[in-house]
Amino acid sequence: MGTGFRKRPGTNKPVPYFSHEFVIQNHGDIATCLCMVFIVGLMFQTTTPLASAFIAPKHNVTELDQAVVLYTYGPKDVCLLFFYTIAAIIFHAIVQEYVLDKLMRRVRLSKTKANKFNESGQLLSFYVLSSMWALSIFKDEGYFKSLSFFWAEYPHLGLTFMTKFFFIIQMSYWTHTLPELYLQKVKREEMSAKILFASLNFTMSALIYLLNFSRIGITLLFIDHVINVLFHFSRLMHFSGKNKVARNCFRIYNVLFVFARLAAIFLSIFVFWFGLRNSSVDSVNFEEKNFNTPVVRTTSLVVILLVQAWMMWNFVLFQFKKLRENSKTSSSKTAIRPNQKKQRLVKESSDTDGDPREETSDSEKVKSS
Repeated sequence: MGTGFRKRPGTNKPVPYFSHEFVIQNHGDIATCLCMVFIVGLMFQTTTPLASAFIAPKHNVTELDQAVVLYTYGPKDVCLLFFYTIAAIIFHAIVQEYVLDKLMRRVRLSKTKANKFNESGQLLSFYVLSSMWALSIFKDEGYFKSLSFFWAEYPHLGLTFMTKFFFIIQMSYWTHTLPELYLQKVKREEMSAKILFASLNFTMSALIYLLNFSRIGITLLFIDHVINVLFHFSRLMHFSGKNKVARNCFRIYNVLFVFARLAAIFLSIFVFWFGLRNSSVDSVNFEEKNFNTPVVRTTSLVVILLVQAWMMWNFVLFQFKKLRENSKTSSSKTAIRPNQKKQRLVKESSDTDGDPREETSDSEKVKSS
């Protein structure tokens, strides 16, 4: 993003058009131009139907006696996914240039830690936005007034504007991370873990959306996003040199992580195993988009439980690894001479290494498993 096309760093010679370097340096401006093409298309009567297919939600299922406009999903959602993936690239570029780059000037980090700082900053902005969005949906649609709300009147064909767009944005964001691997010049050895992490998140959001499990799905995503807000905020505090704040936040994160996983497990069991079973059907009804069969319901529950168990397993392994490293560090400190101990403490106080968790991103957790 910027006021004009950029030149190659360290030289006055402009970058050749249509080159890889040109696209990488100006991808924010290019994505903005693409979005403007669709927005300008709304201004002309002949192009409005085509442009609106990429911007405004389709597949309206509102009844005549309903005051709230409701939507379902359909093939035209692919157009929305394309447009808002481009919008996510613009959002990524804005956060990077106007927030993260300015924060980076205040801290001195190695290239590796700078990449992790940027990764946490981007994910933090997304998780905060998604969490606030979910809270707004909870308030407007009366979530938690009754536990039966999660399965009552299934299939939940009619989605409000905010709910439909919540899932569109979720899928668009994880889709945009794939071209960002090229635009951010991510190393090949790091791509597989990041691609897998983005694919898992996209798949989970898409399945929730397509199977009409939107109410329980938004709740589970909210639980996960809130925990990730705390995690990535803690990493940013550590990289910013506020190690005391980071340590306290990591301690809170360690406790809330366990409660979040347990809450997701119990809520999923209650909804899929007990609640939805009362309105179960023998076979999938594609016309009514009713997927509440024993096979689909049980498979969905098993997948959720496996994901929660996998995350909990990685968490426990990390905690044991952390305990072993701390025990080795404490034993080595008692073995060195006093003057060496003093030099080592000075070096450690000036280093940015702290809690090992700040070095472990979400995509790296996938790779470690």
